[in-house]
Amino acid sequence: MSKARHVSETPTTQFLKQNKVAYTEHTYDYVDHGGAGEAARQLGLDPHAVVKTLVMEDESAKPLIVVMHGDREVSTKNLARQAGLKKVEPCKPDVAQRHSGYQVGGTSPFGTRKKMPVWVEAEVLTYPVVYINGGRRGYLVGIDPQVLVSVLGAKPVSVALE
Repeated sequence: MSKARHVSETPTTQFLKQNKVAYTEHTYDYVDHGGAGEAARQLGLDPHAVVKTLVMEDESAKPLIVVMHGDREVSTKNLARQAGLKKVEPCKPDVAQRHSGYQVGGTSPFGTRKKMPVWVEAEVLTYPVVYINGGRRGYLVGIDPQVLVSVLGAKPVSVALE
């Protein structure tokens, strides 16, 4: 079980509460570049059920969010094709932070500074619960992944690289 440390509100938890989304809280010791794999390891979770939030941009430098299994990479070529865009590439960390309002390593698709379109790897939606960043490094929230669709209007895509 995760250590139950009280975590102060983040824009994510405020957003989830405002939208009456049930969530569980899971804290772990953040490790630079450890990513979702490190969180899964510390919390004893399926690395495939720990999802990451990636801020990317299209050919016009318009930001978008991709929610992907923590142990998979995104095919930007497939994402561009499925999203009807010419090109998609990851934002530089400072740009991602400006768009989301979150520190890299603590990015959540909920409660972002700018409203951005959200794409989600379709398989993520088949899980009963996924663990996604709660808006701070070392902090995940467990949610029903359908919330990504119902609350954020996330569109499913199949863009995971094997």
